[in-house]
Amino acid sequence: MTQQKPSLLSSIILFLVIIALFSLSGILFPSDLIWYNTLAEPDWLPSSNLIAIIWFVLYALIALAVVVLQKTIGLDNLNHSWYLLFVINYVINQAYTFILSIQKDLSLAFYDCLATAISTLLLLLYTGKYSRWAALLLIPYLVWSCLTTYMSWVIYQINL
Repeated sequence: MTQQKPSLLSSIILFLVIIALFSLSGILFPSDLIWYNTLAEPDWLPSSNLIAIIWFVLYALIALAVVVLQKTIGLDNLNHSWYLLFVINYVINQAYTFILSIQKDLSLAFYDCLATAISTLLLLLYTGKYSRWAALLLIPYLVWSCLTTYMSWVIYQINL
């Protein structure tokens, strides 16, 4: 039996659902700007508006990578381990906003960024077993996760 190719509409819906899910923590845990503005930051840190734009683009690339997987091999053909790794990465990514905005724990925020970077690397490598193009779409997410890990470390250190 041959697998039916997903429709354009189902791909668009999948794309939008993934972006919505990755944007959820920003809605559930809005930033405490009064507290955040009291933190010392390095001069080279991007503005919060630029960071928000970068994350939106990254969420779109993550969603596009999943759509590429849907179109090329079918989501039913992905190993359960891939789904588990995707969910772990998602939860760790979402936890950052809670840790920083609600818990106000700079140390834990750094470790969460580190865990996001590591799980992103693993997700990229695992995705590459299925689709080179989908994996390439995750490279900016990995690069930014590594940069945010460094930024979080610096912010934590200068605010001890």
